[in-house]
Amino acid sequence: MLSHLHVKDMALIDSSDVEFGEGLNILTGETGAGKSILIGSINLALGSKANKDMIRSGRDSGAVELVFTELTEQQERALREMDVEPEDGMLIIRRKISERKSEIRINDRISTLSKLREVTELLIDIHGQHEHQSLLRDGSHLRILDSFLYRDAGGLRQSVRTAYRSYREAWERLCAFDLDEGQRQREIDFLEFEIRELTEAELREGEEEELSERYRRYQNSEKIRAAVSEAGQILGESELFRAVGLLERTVRYDEGLKGVLDSLYDLQAIAEDSARELRHYLEQNEYSEEEFRATEKRLNFIRGILVKYGDTVERAEAALLEKKRRLQELLDYDSSKKKAEEAFSQARQELLLLSGELTKKREEGAAILCRRIAQEMQELGFLSTRFEMPFRALREPTENGMDEAHFEVSLNPGEPVRPLSEVASGGELSRIMLSIKTVLADGDEIPTLIFDEVDTGISGRTAEKVAEKLRKISRNHQVILITHLPQIAAKADRHYGIEKSAADGHTHTEIRELSEEESVLELGRLLAGDRLTAAVLENARELKALAKKSE
Repeated sequence: MLSHLHVKDMALIDSSDVEFGEGLNILTGETGAGKSILIGSINLALGSKANKDMIRSGRDSGAVELVFTELTEQQERALREMDVEPEDGMLIIRRKISERKSEIRINDRISTLSKLREVTELLIDIHGQHEHQSLLRDGSHLRILDSFLYRDAGGLRQSVRTAYRSYREAWERLCAFDLDEGQRQREIDFLEFEIRELTEAELREGEEEELSERYRRYQNSEKIRAAVSEAGQILGESELFRAVGLLERTVRYDEGLKGVLDSLYDLQAIAEDSARELRHYLEQNEYSEEEFRATEKRLNFIRGILVKYGDTVERAEAALLEKKRRLQELLDYDSSKKKAEEAFSQARQELLLLSGELTKKREEGAAILCRRIAQEMQELGFLSTRFEMPFRALREPTENGMDEAHFEVSLNPGEPVRPLSEVASGGELSRIMLSIKTVLADGDEIPTLIFDEVDTGISGRTAEKVAEKLRKISRNHQVILITHLPQIAAKADRHYGIEKSAADGHTHTEIRELSEEESVLELGRLLAGDRLTAAVLENARELKALAKKSE
């Protein structure tokens, strides 16, 4: 679960730390207090696009840190497969943005944005204020169904994707035989030229590096020889020899100098050996203009080949093998084309078979999903609901199978089912999405769910139903919720206030957990605004008491 949130220098927030707990964590605050900043900061830490405008005015950078604890064995195993090592069941994610660069760390190791998104998808799911609008987008309904069927059909969906890749590869190979005789002969001639060029190049792993080093040495040969010659001369004229002579004449007066003299003898021997090696180097490394030009020519040739056929010798060799394979195909054109046709037919048949199995699984699962969504919707105030998911077969298979499906609903008795976009209002879509989330949450292994004002457009008894639904979800998941409805806020296991204030000419936003009495005051504000009369406060206390009784 998400146990700790730290936000620093983001928009109106100087520095804020929030400790979340299990169950239902609810945040409330006046309009403009900074609720959207909080969600934006969490989204940033989960991998959303960084916007430099999020940095607090006058600051060079901003940062968000999330601490996840109590990771399950399955989550830890999945994280390790991503090369992320949890520490004592804990994962710390930190993202810093600045005018110059952004930095992402997972357990203090530098990470990439794609890795961050992959990791956080295991840990947290955010349902944004307008996410219910996704119900109006093509393809979203099938994704919801596939999420519901993840355990039963996840492996089958992966098999369909794998079969689709094989199908596309087989199709591309077959298309490569769509040639007339002139085209075939021209490709044969070109392949023979390329194969001959690659074969005669006699590429060798590491040769480019060796030639590059030799080329640099030839390029700087005059500087090298001058330096080596001067170094040898300095060693030959070393003051060491004079120092040795002086101590040899002096040591007979003081035996204590013998150790120093022995050390000088060693240094003298080393200097003589070094001078000899430098003379040998000059004798063995005579500059040759012919060798220099040959090295330059071979180096340029190898680099040209690698640019043409691959960045490395390994890729160039792979290209040679592929060209030989393609040449043999064109030489045995008729039989090769027949094999390609058979391979394509087999790949298509396998894909269609797997897609058919997936369709059957989806249709069976859709009946269960729609029935459960309809039940949840009735609990959220929809009096008479029919919820269906008709399927239509696509003309051609895709990596997602052969299915096109969408939700249709009837919200009133006697009315036919129609697409959601033709029936539901914004508030109704929000409740439908919450119903879907409730159904998915029963089998969802993601431990933390964040809802940003999913109660938009509802009130009264419906708000109470939504509150009960969120409470139900929080029994198996950590729920973090931003709301403006007192009926929902009263259900909180932990209640947090988001407050905005002005000081030192700056606006500040603070997030803190409210005490029992502070929570009552906040509920009163949600009920009646600034008119906090005794009756309003008594009503707020009664709301909290009723919420506890309903647990």
